[in-house]
Amino acid sequence: MPSDARSQANSTPIRAYAVIVVAIVATSSAAILIRLALDENMPPLLIAGARLLIATAALTPIVLRRYRARVRRLSRAELALVALAGLCLAIHFTAWVTSLQYTTVLVSVVIVSTGPIWVAIMEVIFLRIRLSRLVVLGLLVALSGGVIIGIPLDGPLGAAPAIESVSDTLTGGSLALIGALSVSVYMLIGRRLRTTLPVIPYVWLVYGIASICALVVMAVTSTPLAGFRAQGYLVLLAMGLVPQLLGHSSLNYLLEYFHAALVSMFTQLEPIGSAILAVLVFGELPPAKQIAGSIVILIGVLLASRGEIRTADTGASNAD
Repeated sequence: MPSDARSQANSTPIRAYAVIVVAIVATSSAAILIRLALDENMPPLLIAGARLLIATAALTPIVLRRYRARVRRLSRAELALVALAGLCLAIHFTAWVTSLQYTTVLVSVVIVSTGPIWVAIMEVIFLRIRLSRLVVLGLLVALSGGVIIGIPLDGPLGAAPAIESVSDTLTGGSLALIGALSVSVYMLIGRRLRTTLPVIPYVWLVYGIASICALVVMAVTSTPLAGFRAQGYLVLLAMGLVPQLLGHSSLNYLLEYFHAALVSMFTQLEPIGSAILAVLVFGELPPAKQIAGSIVILIGVLLASRGEIRTADTGASNAD
């Protein structure tokens, strides 16, 4: 290997690991910012659409200046996949944001972070990929954690005023699960498209389509866009720039340097960061059963993600 190539190979992981830290910190702030926006009485559709629209607007000058030709060369198949990815991303954010009206930050973020497990299941169904024993074990462990969370609770400790009943907790968990399933489809599409499409035009297209979907739904449902305090709009701006533009785009960037399964596993640190921030900002300490169930789900996701990584490593070794 030439010296310059060796130098680049050695420097890339350092830069990529720095991006991992940025991605985790940025995405961990999402649930907190969403809760702050909800406290300003902003509707979930506005919150979901605004973060996508702000991120799209921020990327537009870069795409028009550097990637216009590449976007024009997109095939019909690529455009169809991008459109589907954008739709799934819009569903993901709408469902997840709404879930935070019903359950704690911890439960919502943990359930929505089960994406890697559902990705593995979808790979079996649609790509005919055989799951390893570790992935199956992780799935069963995570599902058991969901059962623990679903057990009737006495109510959360601390400041979590939106949670009033078991039905609210189940509603919030179900919405978070819809968010997990839709983002899993988004990830599967991203795995395919990111092999040929650079990260900036890819996320710009997906964010743009997702924001259009959100705007259409807001128009149909007559969702109010104005009349809120300035603090609320500042929270929306922060949401679009930090967890969306910086966080989600960083995760897509990491697909160039790590297995997609490993990138998925990085996101499992988000619930921990979000839970810590929730305690610091809201004083929100969930009930013991929710904490236990969330820990079990995290263990299951980590096991499943580790199983995916081993499978990917085995495949790479056989290819070599």
